Amino acid sequence: VYRGSVKDFPGFDASQDAEALYNAMKGFGSDKDAILDLITSRSNKQRVEICQAYKSLYGKDLIADLKYELTGKFERLIVSLMRPPAYCDAKEIKDAIAGIGTDEKCLIEILASRTNQEIHDLVAAYKDAYERDLEADIVGDTSGHFKKMLVVLLQGTREEDDVVSEDLVEQDAKDLLEAGELKWGTDEAQFIYILGRRSKQHLRLVFDEYLKLSGKPIERSIRGELSGDFEKLMLAVVKCVRSTAEYFAERLYKAMKGFGTRDNTLIRIMVSRSEIDMLDIREVFRTKYEKSLYNMIKEDTSGEYKKALLKLCGGDDDAAGEFFPEAAQVAYRMWELSAVAKVELRGTVQPTGSFNDDGDAQVLRKAMKGLGTDEGAIIEVVTQRSNAQRQQILKAYKAHYGRDLMADLKSELSGSLAKLILGLMLTPAQYDAKQLRKAVEGAGTDESVLIEILATRNNQEITAINKAYQEAYHKRLEDDLSSDTSGHFKRILVSLALGNRDEGPENLTQAHEDAKKLADIASSDSSDSLETRFLSILCTRSYPHLRRVFQDFIKMTNHDVEHAIRKRMSGDVRDAFVAIVRSVKNKPAFFADKLYKSMKGAGTDERTLTRIMISRSEIDLLNIRGEFIDLFDKSLHHMIEKDTSGDYCKALLALCGGED
Repeated sequence: VYRGSVKDFPGFDASQDAEALYNAMKGFGSDKDAILDLITSRSNKQRVEICQAYKSLYGKDLIADLKYELTGKFERLIVSLMRPPAYCDAKEIKDAIAGIGTDEKCLIEILASRTNQEIHDLVAAYKDAYERDLEADIVGDTSGHFKKMLVVLLQGTREEDDVVSEDLVEQDAKDLLEAGELKWGTDEAQFIYILGRRSKQHLRLVFDEYLKLSGKPIERSIRGELSGDFEKLMLAVVKCVRSTAEYFAERLYKAMKGFGTRDNTLIRIMVSRSEIDMLDIREVFRTKYEKSLYNMIKEDTSGEYKKALLKLCGGDDDAAGEFFPEAAQVAYRMWELSAVAKVELRGTVQPTGSFNDDGDAQVLRKAMKGLGTDEGAIIEVVTQRSNAQRQQILKAYKAHYGRDLMADLKSELSGSLAKLILGLMLTPAQYDAKQLRKAVEGAGTDESVLIEILATRNNQEITAINKAYQEAYHKRLEDDLSSDTSGHFKRILVSLALGNRDEGPENLTQAHEDAKKLADIASSDSSDSLETRFLSILCTRSYPHLRRVFQDFIKMTNHDVEHAIRKRMSGDVRDAFVAIVRSVKNKPAFFADKLYKSMKGAGTDERTLTRIMISRSEIDLLNIRGEFIDLFDKSLHHMIEKDTSGDYCKALLALCGGED
């Protein structure tokens, strides 16, 4: 199936097009719209024929004329479209290594993503265009393991068979594990050989096996074991093996997000993928970033340049929301991984070994007595003890001084630090109960807090929260939720607040029926029972069971369940169901995403940051840190450091427990 966005133009006539372009450039000023309309609606093969016809008719070089008439990014884009793909790649690489400094990102992107045939064509085009040997030029311009891996990729000898030997899969996974994680130092040659030679089909299974053996995705090991450009190249190879479309979607997103646009990357990808897999890239983009590629280009570029890029993009996926099988496969594999991954959850705060509650009580009293407060000493004690130990300190403090430690802390500390330290002194259930109470009392309701807590806590935690809520506020949590929310959203929260979710393993027959129920209702037009049907399954079934349900759902509908929820629901109901789905898929990743959003952009959402750091510190904050760096290419530690300050920052970093 052809998955490009640019197709052959029907009724194509090279001479007629050549003449139209000649007229568009004749005289004073040029008709840029006519040029871009014509060129973006012809395939590359047709554009090459237009160049030949132009030369026959006018004895002039069309590319040279276009360069003369057009300027800037628009010129670069149009001229790139006129060259055959292999020559385009050759030019990009020539530019990347010419002059001072090397554009490693460009080398990585091209060599990690091209097929064997595309690599062979590139090498030939480079020789033809520049009368130079590509391998020799790259060897002269790079060094170390980075250079070795580029040379391996330049051979274009990746195995292409889909037949996979299970023994070899296991062997490769073991070899990678022994070359990195299990070894003092790293055996880079093993990584180069296996990742550079094996077929994509084979490597996907190797990565799954690696996850089973080591408990972590191969990407995380690569980040830990390799460094610099070599690390970036190997990560790109892994991403392209998993899904080339996803790799390019991510590159496009990064080229446009934030301040300024990386136009060279944007042009290179839009041109090179327009006749290969643009539809797949669009779809993964839409799933992953919750907005269409079309819209992002529209917001981020302008003028003729924008018009031409949008023509290459080919359509807006926010419009009718048409999705295709490729994204469904990516989504299916995510659930598959989520089902097999044996993740050991680890917090960052451990009980301290030589614990002395009375000694700690004295340190805290000394820190608060007299003039001024020793915040450092308070942070040191509170963040380095487990919650159970902090409860003992509270008792010891009262026994020793006849004073209430909470009250003393409250009067000595202020602002964000106070909220953080006081939150750590409460039991997890008391803390959650307090956050829920704050979310419902007073004018307005903070729905996102209700969702975050109720959608992610397990039955035991929910039961403890109910008890703590009743003790602290002499009201039932369920009653407060009921009086403060309404409709389907209220019913979802009430169901979750029961802490009554099944805890058993999956039941395959039942999972199939559940998926069918969801699929039927998601595709029908009546929205009455839609939310009810989702509620009765998403709020009651066990996590392992739901993973199977969501896998079957993709098989039946070609959509990820999250997409169906977003398409058919809105507001708090949508957000609540999405939170449940993400929590089932990968809870640490759900929190990593919330932490990232609390700090990115202008201003910091300190309430969310504080709440998650406190509530996850003894459960899975280490896992969250791992997911954070996988998702956002920066460490949680680094982001907190950049985004907060003073003692609040110091205390958060102590909880975070290390730089990744």
